[in-house]
Amino acid sequence: MDPGSGDERGVTAMRARELGRKGVVVGDRVALVGDVSGAPDTLARIVRVEPRTSSLRRTADDTDPFERVVVANADQLAIVTALADPEPRPRMIDRQLVAAYDAGMEPLLCLTKADLADAGALVAEYAPLGVPYVVTRRGGEVDELRGHLAGRTSVLVGHSGVGKSTLVNALVPDAERAVSHVNAVTGRGRHTSSSAIALELPGGDGWIIDTPGVRSFGLAHVEPRHVINAFDDLAEGAAERCPPHCDHLQESCGLDGWVTDGHASRARLDSLRRLLSSREGEPE
Repeated sequence: MDPGSGDERGVTAMRARELGRKGVVVGDRVALVGDVSGAPDTLARIVRVEPRTSSLRRTADDTDPFERVVVANADQLAIVTALADPEPRPRMIDRQLVAAYDAGMEPLLCLTKADLADAGALVAEYAPLGVPYVVTRRGGEVDELRGHLAGRTSVLVGHSGVGKSTLVNALVPDAERAVSHVNAVTGRGRHTSSSAIALELPGGDGWIIDTPGVRSFGLAHVEPRHVINAFDDLAEGAAERCPPHCDHLQESCGLDGWVTDGHASRARLDSLRRLLSSREGEPE
């Protein structure tokens, strides 16, 4: 086409073929054509998604073959867990740790509502993994959390009602994210965030991505042999004491002796085995 013809439609259509049927998710870096000034009534279109540095993925359950990319290009997964109302679910934390390590992201354990319950027991449970953590309380300061988020792209993931949107509103005052309440009967929160959204921290010091509350976190996309990588306290024992190709579910698994000798807790081994059983199609 003659570049001087003034007709850009052919060029736009040709470039748009690069995108094809690839989906675009929050966090993607894209190439645009059109008017990118942001002025009223202007139009631009996405023609290419740049290669992703990370992809946080999940499935509906552990046998679902269809995976969903939650966010792209984040380097930190903030696992938001309330200490009460609703009660913490360590098995969900373990799942999200597996997803973080699989995606090549660094995890951060963010424990909320410390005004309702003490964080000591949960902190102690995850101390052997060396996962950094921050504890917040309702109406309290979030300076420590802000320090962990500075200069990074972080995605906040957790159940409905654990306080993700409250944290976002404290970190980005003009975000105006809707806040939910926990049902007193079911102990579950109501979904107030219907879609993921990326927000720049004040001063341009990083980005946070708020996501809708989740009640499950399927790991069908993660190979069972890679699940143990999220359990540093058990991975060492597996390398030292387990026979080749051990699935860690059999009676001859050396991890039982590893736990008996005090190198890891029984709760951690039970969590690993629940995940592995679930990956094999058995109920967790």
